[in-house]
Parts: sequence; C-alpha cells; structure tokens
Amino acid sequence: MTMVAAIGSRTAEAPLRSRTSRIAKIDIISDLAHAEAVWRGLEAEASTPYQRFDFLAIWQREVGARQKAQPFIVAAYDNEGRPLLLMPLALRQRLGVRVASFMGDKHATFNMALWDKAFASEAGASELAALIAGIRERAAVDVMLLTQQPKRWRDMVNPFAVLPHQDSVNGCPVLNMNPGAPPTALISSSFRKRLRSKERKLENLRGYRCHVADSDSEITRLLDWFFLTKPLRMAEQRLPNVFADPVVEEFVRKACVKRLANGKRAIDIHALQCDEEVIALFAGVADDDRFSMMFNTYTMSDHARYSPGLILIRNIIDHYAAQGYRTLDLGIGSDEYKRMFCRDDEPIFDSVIPLSGRGKLASFAISATRRAKRWIKRNPALLRLAHRCAAFFTSAWSAARSFSLKRHHYALKRAPGRSSA
Repeated sequence: MTMVAAIGSRTAEAPLRSRTSRIAKIDIISDLAHAEAVWRGLEAEASTPYQRFDFLAIWQREVGARQKAQPFIVAAYDNEGRPLLLMPLALRQRLGVRVASFMGDKHATFNMALWDKAFASEAGASELAALIAGIRERAAVDVMLLTQQPKRWRDMVNPFAVLPHQDSVNGCPVLNMNPGAPPTALISSSFRKRLRSKERKLENLRGYRCHVADSDSEITRLLDWFFLTKPLRMAEQRLPNVFADPVVEEFVRKACVKRLANGKRAIDIHALQCDEEVIALFAGVADDDRFSMMFNTYTMSDHARYSPGLILIRNIIDHYAAQGYRTLDLGIGSDEYKRMFCRDDEPIFDSVIPLSGRGKLASFAISATRRAKRWIKRNPALLRLAHRCAAFFTSAWSAARSFSLKRHHYALKRAPGRSSA
C-alpha cells in the first residue's frame, strides 16, 4: 500500500470536535475518481480554470504520477454531508520531508481550493483552524506548501488569505476590462497605431490570419511547431527549456485537445500565421470571465521584427473583450511586454503551514528561501547577477557533459577487440 493510500484508508468518519466551525468532517482522498463527483460539483461554484478536474486529472496522470507526486485531495463537509471545499493537492517527499502542495505545480499560474460559494463568503479563522487541525490529525504530512494563490477570484475573496502568508516570489500583471468599454480604453490609440503599422507588413504575406485553433489536427500542427521553436527561443535567452521533459510535452498536448463539458477546450490556442509558417502562438485557459496565459512563443524567421507577439496579444485582448470578459493576464512575471498591456498587479500570496515538528523546520527554510528569491527578483542588479550565474553553470554543465561523452566514445574506440576504424 502506498503512503497516500494508507493515509486515505485511515480517514476518520467521526465529526470534528469544533463548536464554532461549520466543518464537521474531513476526507483525505488518494484516488481522483473517488473525488470526481464532489470536485465537479464545487468546480461549478468557485474555482480557477487551473483547478478544473479535467485539467488536473491529465496533469496528475502525465506529470504528477511520473514524478512520484501522489494525490492528496482534502474534502471538507458540514454536518449534513454537504461539501464545503476541496483542496486538490499532491504529496511528495522532498529531502525527507513530506510536502503537500497544489496539483499542477509550475504549470498552473494560480492555485486555489474549490469552494462552496456561500461557505467561502463566511469562512473565517475558526473554519480554517478546524480544517488544518483535521488534516494534521489524519495525515502523515509535514508541511503544506500553498503557493501562488490569488487573494480574490472573480468577486470572491480567497478565504485562505486569513492564514499566515507572504507575497509570492513573482507577481502577475493583470488587465482589468470593463465590459462594453471601447478598444482604446484597453489599449491606447497610439499603441494600436504602432501595432497596425507593423501588422501591415505581415498582411502582405499569403494566407495571413489570426484565429483560435479548434480542430484536433490544427492543434497538433501548432503544437508541433511550438515544441520545435520554443527551445530555440529559450536557448537564445539563455534560459532552461522547461518543456524538455517529454512528460510535460505530453501533458500539454493532451490538455490542449481535451474538450470540457461545455464543448470548449481545456486550453485555448491563439495563433498568428500565414501559409508559409506559424508566426506567433499564445495559449491559456479561460472561464467566461478571465483569460490567463500559460505559454507562448514566436517565429525565428525575419517576420519576428514586426512584433507578431504584441500583435497577437492585441488580438487576444480584443477577442475576449468582445465576449464580455472582465480580466486578462499574461502569466506570472514582470516581463516588459506584459507591462505594455497590463496596468495593474494581481495580489498573489504563499502560505507555508507546518503540520509536524519536522515541518516547522522545513517551513522556516522554505519561507526564507522564497523571500530571498522575491527580494532578488526585485533587485535589478542582483537579478542580472543571478541570470549570469545561471547561464555560467548551464554552459559549464553542458561543456562537462560534452567532454564526458567524448571521453566515453574515445574509451570505447580504444577498448580491446574493437576496431579503430
């Protein structure tokens, strides 16, 4: 029996001893299928698209399971058995410490529990104390690492914001869009004119178009191009290829073709292309109120000089504004191009919650590390130094690996019984 299965098998059915909390019972579930009904029910109440069952079930199967992350799903109920919240977590061993964190890992921009909306509006310190106490009593976990949580989602305040927390390492620029506002209220007239001037150059290309991919074959074709081009762009910037792991690529491919119950895709792919090539691609998740960017890249050809990425972002903003969306973000981080469109900042926080003596030490180290990272990212000189160090060690590792392979090849050639030809 796995560790998480053992935890799930000893989930207590007795009510929690709390006179002030509506939470009467907590289940810890190690099988997504067993959690699906409750999960989907709360998904319709209040959650982000990154916590959809369809999205995270694919992630757990393709990435989590292969990285030895075991489902650790916390569900809380009232005394009549009605679900109040669900936390889609995964359990990992890290340096001998058992850490529970949100499923999706770095592939989810935002993390949040799924809530009964009425309960979320009144949940306070007593409810969260009962929740944490119940998890502590029932599970062999040292620390809960709950990162990149928005303080609000739509019109709902995140109840976890009352827990001790700190600002996340990276912020998230956001564009707030008033339904019915004119296009120039979202993107200035002067900026639009500059982009139109660049786009006229691209419009001369045969078959020039901007669209949202719909068919499986079109999605596959665009992703084939993306997984060839993105590593080249990242190498150009001296950044590690976050898509190098084949399991990550498989997750992205399956999530992009997955259709939700409403017929829409789990991930929307927007593309700017012509008959000759794909020029730019931006993909993200949408929920009828907000679009949130996940990944993007643009061509390595000479067409890149016409700012196709910025043109595509303009089109994406206009696309969702026309549908009455109220918010759009371009992902975590303060890249310059994001600030060209997103004027506000999304408050995002982390909570590191110790559940054992060992967890107290681990939570202190984790919190300190994340504060240091945030401080470095907000200090331009230190950030440049960190990037140079990362580039140096990446180059050194590549050179060492190349030297090792050459030595190995030479040794094979020199081995007795082998031809020197």
